[in-house]
Amino acid sequence: MRVTRTAIPDVIILEPKVFQDARGFFVENYNRRSFREATGIDVDFVQDNHSRSGKGVLRGLHYQIKQPQGKLVRVTQGEIWDVAVDLRRSSSTFGKWVATPLSADAKTIIWIPPGFAHGFVVKTQAAEVQYKTTDYYAPEFERTLLWSDPELAIPWPLAGEPLLADKDRRGKLLAEADTYP
Repeated sequence: MRVTRTAIPDVIILEPKVFQDARGFFVENYNRRSFREATGIDVDFVQDNHSRSGKGVLRGLHYQIKQPQGKLVRVTQGEIWDVAVDLRRSSSTFGKWVATPLSADAKTIIWIPPGFAHGFVVKTQAAEVQYKTTDYYAPEFERTLLWSDPELAIPWPLAGEPLLADKDRRGKLLAEADTYP
């Protein structure tokens, strides 16, 4: 597994080994021992999630103010542009964001630690996203950071307005959002 630290070093891009031949391919998406050895991070995942979205759908920027979730995200169909925003006030990268394309073809994976808001926009006709979380979904603690916050100035790769859930339309600006210590 190849590990690349992003501009926010706690957010990591992983490139698993892909074994391909005339029959197709095999990839080990997650192995706790390999993940720990490659990243120095030892976490317990408690939930697996799977979403399917159409082109132009923007999901996010989501986080949980209590029971924060670390996420190991991969795409199994299509392509997305994935974004993580640091909401840890004690961090030197508070309020900064990183983004990377993730696709089924590339098979790359992103590790987003607890303390970050997460979101993505679908770039292909459809995309399926699967991710592991380090804590359970807790709707009472769910928060949404406004995807279009001018202070963040995230240059989402959109051709027009995104398709949004109501909660994503009503996200809070960073200056007003609940954040982590």
